[in-house]
Amino acid sequence: MMPNSFPTTRHTRHIMQAIVYAQNRRITPEQLAAVFTRSGINRPVDDLARMEKMLQHGNLLITAWDGANLVGVARALTDFSFCCYLSDLAVDREYQKNGIGQALIEQVRSAIGNDAMLLLLAAPSAMSYYPKVGFEAVANGWIIPRPSAVAV
Repeated sequence: MMPNSFPTTRHTRHIMQAIVYAQNRRITPEQLAAVFTRSGINRPVDDLARMEKMLQHGNLLITAWDGANLVGVARALTDFSFCCYLSDLAVDREYQKNGIGQALIEQVRSAIGNDAMLLLLAAPSAMSYYPKVGFEAVANGWIIPRPSAVAV
């Protein structure tokens, strides 16, 4: 699918640049790993086979592009009717604090519609970010962690 025209702008070094958002645009495992690395998110970026599985089995991918450069990703699993799990939200550090993360979340919300709730697990370093973009903390969640032999 070609990128949708959902441009936002950012100011860096006094240059206006348009960020274009795309829904379900194919990216490579290498591109995903690179944006994860540049964002600081903790993911198994050295395991490209695992990155490929993450791309194959997620059913909603919103990407942010500065020209041909992938600068942000929102990857989710959803049924488009009741719930959506936002499994990854990553923005290149050079592009952070310009509204790209919030725009990616808005694109996810638009794609899933009003009937589906949006939920996520936040990294400790991102706990203060999510309330700023409309998320509410919940106390009724549970998790079975990965076995310790499996990284991230």
